[in-house]
Amino acid sequence: MPSNKKTTQRQGFKTNEFIVYPAHGVGQILAIEEQEIAGAKLELFVINFIKDKMTLRVPTAKIVSVGMRKLAEAPLVKRALETLKGRARIKRTMWSRRAQEYEAKINSGDIVAIAEVVRDLYRSDTQPEQSYSERQLYEAALDRLSREIAAVQKVTETEAIKEIEAALAKGPRRGPKPADEVEAEPAAEEEAA
Repeated sequence: MPSNKKTTQRQGFKTNEFIVYPAHGVGQILAIEEQEIAGAKLELFVINFIKDKMTLRVPTAKIVSVGMRKLAEAPLVKRALETLKGRARIKRTMWSRRAQEYEAKINSGDIVAIAEVVRDLYRSDTQPEQSYSERQLYEAALDRLSREIAAVQKVTETEAIKEIEAALAKGPRRGPKPADEVEAEPAAEEEAA
């Protein structure tokens, strides 16, 4: 097999590089190894997900179909952080349906879609408690987002979470509005548009 075919299959991914694997989030390519399976040679990425204490072996030919991608570029991270400042968009559909949509966004590997889930499920201290399943989805989305931001900006996850929470705090005021602020609402919406 000529080496240029291998390079094409690897899509420019290299050993030690951090990547995003949609179903699991940020991982690191530890090695690229060859295995013989059923008489055929197969080239595999060995990907480690430190936080999940898990190692995956993914055939290099399959990375496009599983949606593996390089870490987001800085402008895309900026867009995700801007998304957090927006107004939460909560559909008036049943929770089970919304939960499926949130799950799909989290597993899409799309950093902006994940930021939308974080924004939509975020609750400030003044708001009513979240249900267990809302909290689980929020934490899963926050975890994915913070891991990628941490890897891109080369900061700790804790620092990334602080940055995410700071962006969320800049969003429109969440929760019940005090009676004296109801009049000011339309002006705030024009600003957000």
